[in-house]
Amino acid sequence: MTKRILVVDDEPAITRMVKLNLERTQNYEVLTENHSTNAIAAARQFQPDLILLDVMMPEMDGDEIASQLRQDEQLSKIKFVFMTAIVSKDDIETMGSNIGGNEFLAKPVKTEELIGTIERVLAER
Repeated sequence: MTKRILVVDDEPAITRMVKLNLERTQNYEVLTENHSTNAIAAARQFQPDLILLDVMMPEMDGDEIASQLRQDEQLSKIKFVFMTAIVSKDDIETMGSNIGGNEFLAKPVKTEELIGTIERVLAER
């Protein structure tokens, strides 16, 4: 069954690459959004199973977006994977990839690692 993934990142090159790599598997329907202020409306319209969310973006950061979505009864079940260039892969390994109950991936992320994380998070209840 195809899963819906919303990719929110202010860098169009990143959203394009993630969309291309995920759609290539034929397991995902992917919508991208490059403006953080449009992310909530995009989630309402697209009804994703999971959102890949950049941590640092202009106007609204990823945590703000996730917080607002969790407060919406219709969207509160959406799962999140945060992506960040702020910390290195070594930092994430030291802290653990699950910080505050959220999965974090360091950018740039390898496609295999991204898909593995998405599948693991979607499998969680």
